[in-house]
Amino acid sequence: MTPGILFQTQLVLGYVAWLACFRIYMLPKLSSMPGFEAHRAIAALHSFRIFGLAFIMPGVVGPALPGAFAQSAAYGDLATGLLAISALVTSGVRPLFWLFVVAFNVVGLGDLLLAYYHAVHAGLPEVAGQLGATYAVPIVYVPLLMITHICAIYWLWPASARRSIRSGPPARCVG
Repeated sequence: MTPGILFQTQLVLGYVAWLACFRIYMLPKLSSMPGFEAHRAIAALHSFRIFGLAFIMPGVVGPALPGAFAQSAAYGDLATGLLAISALVTSGVRPLFWLFVVAFNVVGLGDLLLAYYHAVHAGLPEVAGQLGATYAVPIVYVPLLMITHICAIYWLWPASARRSIRSGPPARCVG
């Protein structure tokens, strides 16, 4: 198998594994918590995104790691991690907490989508070995981050909007 196929296979299987774990173990626990506590737990997970700076650390990643991917992923992760930490630090001031929760989820989801774009555009799957010590990040950590961002954003929407998503579009009036 080529490095690109190996990388993409592992990435897809990382999503499959995390979706199963999330559905079986995490979602029931998070769903049973008050919204504030569930979002605080998700913020705690995302506060470790400061680790993304490793994508630009010489000696940790290979010199041929595509720069467009590495720079964007590193600083997007840093911004998301700092916003998540800000949410945790301001949890005693609810309006600020909720502002940071929205911010780190929107910025974080955008960062992951942009990282996927840069990775594909720069041909990262074919040179995935250049990720070096950070290889596990996109395979093991990113799927969980994406899943929790989607879950958190879904929970941030008003209940009326969530009901309409589940029930589908309104029936068309004939008449």
